[in-house]
Amino acid sequence: MRIFEPHIHMYSRVTDDYDRMSVAGIERVVEPAFWLGEPRTNLGSYVDYFSGILNFETTRAAQFGIEHWVTLSMNPREAGDRGLAKAVVEHIEKIVDHPRVVGIGEVGFDRITEAEEECLVAQLELARRKKLPVIVHTPHKEKLRGAERVLAILKNLHYDENMVCIDHNTEETIGAVKRTGCWAGHTIYPVTKLSPERAADIIRQYGRERMLLNSSADWGPSDPLMVPRTCLEMRRRGFSEGDVRQVVWDNPNRFFAASGRLNIPGGG
Repeated sequence: MRIFEPHIHMYSRVTDDYDRMSVAGIERVVEPAFWLGEPRTNLGSYVDYFSGILNFETTRAAQFGIEHWVTLSMNPREAGDRGLAKAVVEHIEKIVDHPRVVGIGEVGFDRITEAEEECLVAQLELARRKKLPVIVHTPHKEKLRGAERVLAILKNLHYDENMVCIDHNTEETIGAVKRTGCWAGHTIYPVTKLSPERAADIIRQYGRERMLLNSSADWGPSDPLMVPRTCLEMRRRGFSEGDVRQVVWDNPNRFFAASGRLNIPGGG
């Protein structure tokens, strides 16, 4: 099974993970920008980080036959510093035409504050100007309120929902997201998000259209093979190979192809 992992933070993973991912069938990955565990205090830290994920990580992935792309953003967890957020978004606009950039993200809410909303709207408008897809982070706490606020903002902006993936959905949020034209991301992550079993249940109930699976693996207790593990769970539930392929290969290729910067390969 060919797998496209649409949300994983390889900056925080060891090189052996690339080897295991390749053996498990992962051929493509997208690495969204995220925070580094401590708040960054100056623009230079972001400049170096963006350079690292665009260049070094792409090279590291290629050593194992994995194609690596990036989405850039000011992460909502650090959006409280309005001055720094403005400078970071301005820098992103200068580098967003890099050929490995296939979107803006992850953006969204952490504590659902006014400053976070200002930063979210600025980056949505940047993505719209550049005609790029957007990955939206839903908060760990008050997830439904955060998701509903994002959907209201998109409506107020008359935003093309086909260009948006609302990520980290659970049983609490997926109904609201599926009532829109947005894509729905599901993170298979121990303890704090979904298990393979719960993800398979959601796909069984809500269907495969516009549905994505990811591991969001980072430095926490996470596993970069959670998408392959969910493929196995879907097979156990009786999903066909075509059903599984749609969710883990066809759908992410379709979503990020909207950037105009990656081809959609043939075959299964």
